[in-house]
Amino acid sequence: MDLIEIDGSYGEGGGQIIRTAIALAAVSGKACRIDNIRIKRRNPGLQAQHLTAVNAIGKLCDAEIKGNELGSTEIEFIPHEIKGGSLSLNVGTAGSTALVLQAIMMAATHCEKALDIKITGGTLNKWAPSVYYLNNITLSLLRKIGYIGNIVLHKHGFYPKGGGLVEARIEPSNIHAMQWIKSGKVLEISGLCLASTDLQDAKVAERMQKIARQGVFREFQLSPKIKTEYVQSESTGCGIDILAVYENSVMGANAIGEPGKRAEKVAKEALDDLREIHNSDACLDRHMADQIIPYMALGTINDKKESAVKVLEITEHARTNIWVVEKFLPVKFSVDENNKIIIKCEKT
Repeated sequence: MDLIEIDGSYGEGGGQIIRTAIALAAVSGKACRIDNIRIKRRNPGLQAQHLTAVNAIGKLCDAEIKGNELGSTEIEFIPHEIKGGSLSLNVGTAGSTALVLQAIMMAATHCEKALDIKITGGTLNKWAPSVYYLNNITLSLLRKIGYIGNIVLHKHGFYPKGGGLVEARIEPSNIHAMQWIKSGKVLEISGLCLASTDLQDAKVAERMQKIARQGVFREFQLSPKIKTEYVQSESTGCGIDILAVYENSVMGANAIGEPGKRAEKVAKEALDDLREIHNSDACLDRHMADQIIPYMALGTINDKKESAVKVLEITEHARTNIWVVEKFLPVKFSVDENNKIIIKCEKT
């Protein structure tokens, strides 16, 4: 059997290559081999969250897998029919449940029946979208193009112990092409300032909330609906997610607390990110810019017409995702970086 060869060191050389390649192998029915997995990273090879995603998608499609073990820098994945059903997963660390779900969500669009997922791990991670983001932004946007799914967060998990619990249900979905060029007027801004209960005496959530509310009112002349929440968790942690709803889009900004980092600084980081998004006239923020690439391809193929999105930034993640998607699906992407950044996808 012919295998699509993927160089895991291409572009940003991270876990996104694995998640997208394995998900699209399942969707397309094409076998692949990925080598040099995260070879340039301090801890090269498959880590817990990558392995969880690979094994989960493998179970969905009864795949034949070689090299699916911690630290492996090469994997071979031969998919069969995607079935659906139920999955119970445990990342085993504070590894991102959102990133694992991100991979499964792509593959699950082609399941023959609904998929129910229960996953334990981290829910608010550095270098990853939060579960809040995945639920309120990623899913909100995907529903506009035919995606059917829901996410429920039962328990938060912070670094290093994790222990968060997330459930999701995804229905077979027919993804449509999209033309997301104009975000329109901002309608509402909301958000969540989250902290573990051991930070309650220091009023960490309230301090983030105060800075966020003042900043949003000053920048947008809107009174934001930003809530505070303290949660029981196995590790200390905090963070903020800010959600901006526009006439034609939803975008977000977030920041995560770290030891020695004041709550006010965490909120300011998220505000700075939100301001950049708003002033860019983009329709998708930098996190969605790479997440949307596979769905642009699926929608373009299904509807036989071009998809186009205006993004805040064409990140290395987005460029890498384009490269991977074009190996599995009959599409061609182009990026117009003159004045405004627009990504287009056409069927080949």
